[in-house]
This record gives sequence, C-alpha cells and structure tokens, in this order.
Amino acid sequence: MITLLLLLAACLLTCMGQIAQKFAVESWRDMPDGWGLKLRSPWLWAALVCLGLGLLVWLLVLQRLEVGIAYPMLSLNFVLVTLVARFVFHEPIDGRHWLGVALVIAGVVLLGRQV
Repeated sequence: MITLLLLLAACLLTCMGQIAQKFAVESWRDMPDGWGLKLRSPWLWAALVCLGLGLLVWLLVLQRLEVGIAYPMLSLNFVLVTLVARFVFHEPIDGRHWLGVALVIAGVVLLGRQV
C-alpha cells in the first residue's frame, strides 16, 4: 500500500511541476526579454521544487518496485496534464487524444494489478 501511495505522490508531484512550468511561461508573456525577472518567477521555483521532490519520491518507488512496472505507471501524468490542459488552460483536445488517454488509463489499470 505504501508503494502505491509513493507512486501516486511521485506522479502528482511531477504533474504539478509540469503545470507550474506552464504557468511560469504564461506569466513571462508580458515580461521584457532577458532572464532577470523570469528567474524570479514563483511559478518557476514551484516547478523546480515539485520536480525535485518528485524525483526524490521516485527514487523511493524504484527501491520498492521493478522499473518495468513503475515507469509505465508514470504515464498517468499524461492523463492528468491532459485534463489540466483542457479544463484549466482551455486548450482544445481532439477525439484521438481522448482515445489515447483512455488507452493509457487501461494500461495503467492492467499494470496496477501487479503493484
């Protein structure tokens, strides 16, 4: 059970890092060229913290699971980021993309039976 929770935490932290990266670059649109202000973006630092913590949790997962089982489970990030892209960033998602999401979920369910 702890392994599954760690895997979920690694997935969520990585997903949050990706979303924070998107918020960071969106906030840069109105900034002048150059990296000075951009490097002070709280979204950029949130992304780095989430991705760093996600890496540390991922290392704990790899201590407990075979990489061949654990790594495909991270494909849940694809599902979560797609949902955020659609409902937070209002990006269009076509039918083929949703089919891909459904297939990823099916694959994770199949693999999840081994965890």
